[in-house]
Amino acid sequence: QAVRINSAATWKEYAKLVNDESRNRCTLRGMLMFKKGPSIPIDQVEPAKEIVKRFVTGAMSLGSISTEAHENLAIAMNRIGGKSNTGEGGEDPRRFTPDPNGSLRRSAIKQVASGRFGVTIEYLVNSDEMQIKMAQGAKPGEGGQLPGHKVNAYIGKLRHSTPGVGLISPPPHHDIYSIEDLAQLIHDLKNSNPQARVSVKLVSEVGVGTVAAGVAKAKADHILISGDSGGTGASPLTSIKYAGVPWELGISEAHQVLLMNGLRGRVTLQTDGQIKTGRDVAIAFLLGAEEVGFATAPLIASGCIMMRVCHLNTCPVGIATQDPELRKKFAGKPEHVINFMFFVAEELREYMAEMGFRSVNEMVGRVDMLEPADVSGHWKAKNVDLSPMLFKPPVMKGDTLFCTQKQDHGLVRALDNKLIELARPAIDRGEKVYHELAIKNINRTVGATLSGEVARKYGHAGLPDGTIHFKFNGSAGQTFGGFLAKGLFFELEGDCNDYLGKGLSGGLIAVYPPKNVTFRAEQNIIAGNVICYGGIAGEVYIRGVVGERFCVRNSGVHAVVEGVGDHACEYMTGGRVVVIGATGRNFAAGMSGGIAYVYDDMAAFRELCNLDQVELEKPDKPEDIWMIRRLLENHVKYTGSPVARDILANWERDYKFFVKVMPTDYRRVMENQARIEEEARLQSQRQAGQVK
Repeated sequence: QAVRINSAATWKEYAKLVNDESRNRCTLRGMLMFKKGPSIPIDQVEPAKEIVKRFVTGAMSLGSISTEAHENLAIAMNRIGGKSNTGEGGEDPRRFTPDPNGSLRRSAIKQVASGRFGVTIEYLVNSDEMQIKMAQGAKPGEGGQLPGHKVNAYIGKLRHSTPGVGLISPPPHHDIYSIEDLAQLIHDLKNSNPQARVSVKLVSEVGVGTVAAGVAKAKADHILISGDSGGTGASPLTSIKYAGVPWELGISEAHQVLLMNGLRGRVTLQTDGQIKTGRDVAIAFLLGAEEVGFATAPLIASGCIMMRVCHLNTCPVGIATQDPELRKKFAGKPEHVINFMFFVAEELREYMAEMGFRSVNEMVGRVDMLEPADVSGHWKAKNVDLSPMLFKPPVMKGDTLFCTQKQDHGLVRALDNKLIELARPAIDRGEKVYHELAIKNINRTVGATLSGEVARKYGHAGLPDGTIHFKFNGSAGQTFGGFLAKGLFFELEGDCNDYLGKGLSGGLIAVYPPKNVTFRAEQNIIAGNVICYGGIAGEVYIRGVVGERFCVRNSGVHAVVEGVGDHACEYMTGGRVVVIGATGRNFAAGMSGGIAYVYDDMAAFRELCNLDQVELEKPDKPEDIWMIRRLLENHVKYTGSPVARDILANWERDYKFFVKVMPTDYRRVMENQARIEEEARLQSQRQAGQVK
């Protein structure tokens, strides 16, 4: 009511109810009180229009909520200088440019979750912050999930997946096994868009401070500590109620551990989790946060009535639904969200004035201004010891209580600086360029910054195929060809480490051993783990064997390889993969889209394939035969593979050894789509009088 009629008096009624001590003992912040300070006039306090720039809306993906609700939040936050978050669902490029009236629907924070849904190089360069989602606040350790009935044609297009097929984010460990892996992803994202900051979303749990210290050392610019409250209405009850700990514990622990290790000044800290009022924000700042996030509250401001049917696609107010008729009921306006943010900021200013803080920076980490409330009369609350949360470590020399220095990402040493210079005729004028260069394994994330330059100018469409052709010789490091844009061809004569083609966005990569080697390539490792993770589009040809988790979360890449380790094609949602060699275990686990073709001359593949969501069949349809031949011919063309050449030369003999890995959900949707198209064709012919 307060945000709809823009009434400060009504807001005060609401805030009094939420902040009421007798009601609020169930939260840690409800058991804290502010100490009296040397109060100052409120007109000496930092204005609300500056404070709201520290506010963000939570990561709610387009898919989990409607287009109208998602864009409403973005418009509101852009108007006040705050940030909205895409969530893990991609973003429509039409939102990258302002509306005729000046409203901007672009979300400043682009989330990169383990699902990599819609994460293209164009998506990344259109951000002010790129957020790595290590876990969800309401369900730590679990990936996101979008039911198939909410994946309509529009959502499927944005996520580069098949409409009607459910989408699962795998747990983060598929490409982040260690802090070094996380450091690499931070480096990848920073290279893709050097102007944006890189954020890591952690969940408030015991020990999160130690993790936060590692994340700061891994060069994150920003860390979000997400609390256990709130979260999607689609979460299982066990996840909402029994996972994670309150944000008050997480943010205080993270702030303390960073201070104890001289790292606090290197990162910006943010927290979220059912933050409702200016009092909540004041406590967050005093415990060490510099920014706060809101998710449930802005949705309430936009019209959410907490029906808890988010997963059923039946939201009666047009927020958590993709149903066109229900979406018409959405009545939220950007002004409602803006009013909420300013009410929170103005309430916060009153607390700041009482404690004598002129700016938010002055109050960050000032736990000495908090004290436990008198709860001695409550049988349960009286046993809670809040002193660990209110501990104030000494500030190490050179450190500060809030972020004052930028991380050194080492971008000046990147090989891409040279590549961009060499590719300037192609970027500026569309001219073809070709150069040959040496490469070493200290060259990390090669191609991402160059691809970012292409995407800024040409979008996801990129350049014509082969416009920029670089031939590399040597051993490439991590993330060779990461987020490679369309029009770029990276050829590597040598070998490479993990993450080749991560997030591939339309480019072409070919890898083969040096021409003078004496070993058989198909019996030797040429590239590492997690290749083509989250690839969107493009082609990859690898002459040799690769490590584990090949093409996990691939949603559009066409790839040929001569042997893979465990977990290949896991959680794949699109694309085509041809394996002309041995496979490891657990092939195709969670695979819901795309097709894989495996050369199985030893009849051993069935025992290695995870058949929970896929079926094995003969690839005897014309489109299967055409696809396999085309990819093998390209493999010979780009890598000179004797294995592929031999199969093609003996096609009638060898073709029968191929096995087609077909996801059952994908088949169901494709067959249904074919039936609809056939009925539409017949109806059109009937109307034209061509058939009875």
